Formats: sequence, structure tokens, C-alpha cells
Amino acid sequence: MEDKFGKLIPEVMTDLRKDIVKVPDVIREASGILIFGKRIRSIIFTTDIAIVRNTNADAVIAVYPFTPHPAITKSIIEAADIPVFSGVGGGLTQGSRSAFMSLFAESQGSIGVVLNAPTPVETVAAVSEVVDIPIVYTVTSIHTKVEEKIKAGAKIINISAGKDTVETVRHFRTQFPDLPIIATGGKEEEGILKTIEAGANAITHTPPTNGDLFRKKMELYREQEKN
Repeated sequence: MEDKFGKLIPEVMTDLRKDIVKVPDVIREASGILIFGKRIRSIIFTTDIAIVRNTNADAVIAVYPFTPHPAITKSIIEAADIPVFSGVGGGLTQGSRSAFMSLFAESQGSIGVVLNAPTPVETVAAVSEVVDIPIVYTVTSIHTKVEEKIKAGAKIINISAGKDTVETVRHFRTQFPDLPIIATGGKEEEGILKTIEAGANAITHTPPTNGDLFRKKMELYREQEKN
């Protein structure tokens, strides 16, 4: 493999690890975000610790549609060999509980904490007072009130606006030229590249489910049994 400058990149791989979940190569076109000296371009969106343990992504964003729980945060961080951005609420879970979850996530080794779009300014401020890791604030449309969240302590925005993501990235990049932006890029390389060109510094990638991956493996085993 070669990098974009044409330099050879030596690769070391074993048969036991060759089936890792790989993020799209085009994500390397992103500038990345430097967090505590670590450059992060690709972020896999999953809470499946088997996938977290078997991916070439630079980091994982572990958010889920339930009230954040320390046991979940602890399990993912312990399993991961890459940095973890931990979800700490912001929707149903707010205020001091989000602050306590954030402090726990930092103490366990999270590189950042993620707050959902409905998070009130007071919760962002409460989290900012207790952690020394970046707060990632989730943005769902161009109408999201980002400036007040930045003033309250958010350091990075994570844009997830569906089909309007590229437009939303471009909108906030124009407003905040130096703000670190993470964004969803979709499954196609063309969409990812458009998101990067619009101003995203890092891209989140949703991997296949564990069931999908295992289905492919079982199909391979069946074919091998025929021979």
C-alpha cells in the first residue's frame, strides 16, 4: 500500500486478524483532529466490543439509545485498543448525572465525552466544570444552537444530519473556521469525500452488524465444506 505521496506503507498482518473491520480508505483525505497529540481521522460508531477490538479505525464513538451506564462505558474502554469517545447523555439524561458520567468516563480513560443534541446549555457547563477531556456536542441540523454550547464548554461538534450532513458541515464550517468537526459520511466513498470537502476534519463510520459479518463467515464455511 502507498500513501497519497506515493510512499510505500509496509503492512504487518496475520491470518487470525485479516478479517478486521476496515474503514473506507478515502477517510485518510481528512485532516484529522489532534487530541492530546493523537491524530484522529476515522471514528467507528459502535458499542459492539468485538468490533471495537477488531477494526483499523483511529477511534470509537460509543453512544447508544439508552441511559448511559458506567458498566457499559467501562466494558468498552477496557476492550478497546483505540481511543474511546463515550456517550454521557444529554437527552433524557442531563445535569449532574451527565456530569458524574463524564467524570467516570474520564477516570476510566475516555479521550472525550459525547453529549446528545437536546443537551441544555446548563448540562454542557456542568460537564465542562468537572472534566479535562473534550466535550463533543452532537449537531443534527443547521438550526442547532451551536455557539451557546461552545461558549459553555463544547470543544468539538459531531454532525449527524442525515441527507443534509454535507450542507450542515459546510454551514458550520463557514461560521466557525477553526472548530474541530466530526461528521457522518455515509457508506459510499463519494459521500465521504463530499463531507470532507465541506469541512469535516474526521469521519464517523457505521460498520456492518455482528450478524452481517458472521453471515458472510458462515457462507464461506459452507462453501469450504463443499470442496
